[in-house]
Amino acid sequence: MMYAVVDIGSNTMRLVIYKVEGGRPRALLNKKEMAELASFIKDGMMVAEGINRACYILDSFNLLARELGVTDMHVFATASLRNISNSQAAVTEIEDRTGLSISLLSGAQEAEYDFVGAARTVDLQTGLLVDIGGGSTELVFYKDMEIQHAVSLPIGSLSMYTKFVSRLFPTKKERKAIENCVEDMLDRYEVSNLGDCPSVCGVGGTIRAVDKLNSYFYNLSANNRFVTSENLRAMVKRLENREDKKFIPLDTLETLLKVVPERVRTIMPGMIVLNTIVKHFKVQNIYVSRAGVREGFLYRQILSKKEEEKVNG
Repeated sequence: MMYAVVDIGSNTMRLVIYKVEGGRPRALLNKKEMAELASFIKDGMMVAEGINRACYILDSFNLLARELGVTDMHVFATASLRNISNSQAAVTEIEDRTGLSISLLSGAQEAEYDFVGAARTVDLQTGLLVDIGGGSTELVFYKDMEIQHAVSLPIGSLSMYTKFVSRLFPTKKERKAIENCVEDMLDRYEVSNLGDCPSVCGVGGTIRAVDKLNSYFYNLSANNRFVTSENLRAMVKRLENREDKKFIPLDTLETLLKVVPERVRTIMPGMIVLNTIVKHFKVQNIYVSRAGVREGFLYRQILSKKEEEKVNG
């Protein structure tokens, strides 16, 4: 069977077409659009331009899937439509205009699906899973492959850029502001005292982009899936904008355009969020997973329900 899964994120929207054989999914197509929906939020509400943008991309994804013969499309949204005051109205309008049903995941569901999709792809039985999206950051503390505590923080790479960064890259002062915001959120959501986590399973576009930069700066294989805390800290310092410089460092811009061109604005705020979490929980190593919330959604919301239907059928 083939299934189309669409993830409506705060920074990106992504269509993945999976072929499932023997209960194991394999991605046949992975198409991403930089929707940047979080930038269309004004006074806590998603404005019309953001809804239009989401509808346009969903329509294009739906058309592409049908052209490929896949009619079973499942759409879910995370912080992009969850953390807005007109959440239900926006979801209803998008559904009416596109003819697609949208599953609006809670923060707890998003964290759970991250774990289901990702933690089993890396050899970490116990640790911390981190997913930094455009508008939210999921933290899942797990032991012996069982979730102990999960939380979704309303901060992400795009929202931190929008709130704190005045130019293309954050200055040292702006980095400090983002770090303080992250620390405040860890306290507010009562996860700041959960102990040290030497090993992290990293999920999502921000951390995959960090992995690409790590491989580029340190001449590692493109198949590398391992980032040390020392390398992360050094990269944040290396890419930071200097307070006394009016213009963006050209070498910084050239590097990002070469390695992660679609994340030129958001990669640094995302790296600062990650680095703050890494420092707080005394993380030593980050293992980067290629699977995450989409695979977790596929397992939990589609494949498990198909199995239930067979059993009850």
